[in-house]
Amino acid sequence: MAATVPAVSDVAGGRTGTGRGMAAQLAALSAAGLVVSVQQTLVLPLLPRLMAAFDASVTAVTWVFTVSLLAGAITTPLLSRFGDLYGKKPMIMVALGLQLAGSAVCALSGSLGPLIAGRALQGTSMALIPLAIALIRDTFPRHRVATAIGFISATMGIGGTLGMIVTGLVAARTDSHRPVFWINVALSAAVLALVAACARDVGARVGGRPDVPGAVLLGGWLVCLLLGISQGNSWGWASPGVLGLFAAAAAGCAVWTLVELRVRAPLVDVRLLAGAQSLAANLTALLLGFAMFAGFTLSAQFIQTPEATGYGMGGSVLDVGLLSLPSTVTMLAASMLAGRLVLWLGSAFALAGGAAFTALSFGWLALWNDGPVDIMMFGAIQGLGLGTAYAAMGTLAVQHVPMHQSGIASGINSLVRVAGGSVGGAATASVIAACTPPGAIAPELRGYVLCFVIAAVGAGLAAAVAALHGVRHRGGEHHGIS
Repeated sequence: MAATVPAVSDVAGGRTGTGRGMAAQLAALSAAGLVVSVQQTLVLPLLPRLMAAFDASVTAVTWVFTVSLLAGAITTPLLSRFGDLYGKKPMIMVALGLQLAGSAVCALSGSLGPLIAGRALQGTSMALIPLAIALIRDTFPRHRVATAIGFISATMGIGGTLGMIVTGLVAARTDSHRPVFWINVALSAAVLALVAACARDVGARVGGRPDVPGAVLLGGWLVCLLLGISQGNSWGWASPGVLGLFAAAAAGCAVWTLVELRVRAPLVDVRLLAGAQSLAANLTALLLGFAMFAGFTLSAQFIQTPEATGYGMGGSVLDVGLLSLPSTVTMLAASMLAGRLVLWLGSAFALAGGAAFTALSFGWLALWNDGPVDIMMFGAIQGLGLGTAYAAMGTLAVQHVPMHQSGIASGINSLVRVAGGSVGGAATASVIAACTPPGAIAPELRGYVLCFVIAAVGAGLAAAVAALHGVRHRGGEHHGIS
């Protein structure tokens, strides 16, 4: 059983201060997480428009989304570790600054190249949410940590919905991609000022030199892995390019592990993060990321499927956002109650319950998908599940590690969730492609149903892993908060 480590807030000098001060800090960090989540989905509805605007192929335009994922994969562990070394708030400010710069580059872009470069800068801000979770652990009293993490975690789903709504509203009134990114510039600037004014960083800073070789090797093999996954469908899973990327990722991971085991101050403490507690949190993150990303993209495509198929709703991008509102409401409600649930059940069992509800939501959609009411019911159930699961998972990922490693522990958990999402997106895209007859405008209904079942199985496995972890470590969590 791993011993828990007290939060800085339980030690003299560690408190954020008044309840009003903690509320202001939580509001600032939640707003920052919201902006980062918005930018992740903002471009998805714009991809067809960008193809026409820049006279580019599907493969070329897909890089507008893929490059953000790759940039985030490299910078999330790096900035998270820098947060442990030099302070979480400065790294949050850096992430927001890069998000602001990237949004401006995208808004000013007149060709595909600068737009992709701007999206790469935006992608670096993915490190913000794990940094915010680590900062909460540093500064909040123990009994408020899970609830605060729940608020931050809820921004991932809420931001995704808001991104679709904003893009839908803008797309209905203009043919240009620029207004969407100018909106993101304004939001990023406002949140940057809010974080500067309200966030406090009182956690210990261990200082020291960054592990440059570890960072380079980690970034290298992660890029190979995620690039291979994201391009598998277009290049072919058995193509030399994809197989070569996977081989390079495996070799790079092996070399990186050996380096991290030998250096005095590694970027990632492999022994710590490979322990039973971390493995459970990260495996659950992988499986939930798989289910969440697959479900989000599939439900959006499903709603927009033409009515001529016999099952599609022919909805617009705005319809996707509006039908996702029940998920936003229930996710926010679940995140507000998640702290009490974690205190009562422990983070592992709360995570298992949230993952089970998520699996139930996909099961619902596999069985009942005839109209908007079914979609909204799916969203409402999913919001309850993900709101609870991500709050508990954020707590489980950091509760057993020393305070000076909470940033990197949260960052790796976030990175694993992104990797799971990449695998989920690639797997479901393969299924959809296989269920689309030649010349058809959309896949057959059975393709979507099969994908919803796959997502339900992924979330169900996440629930099983979390429940097993809770049984094995019963009594070792102090109700999940440390």
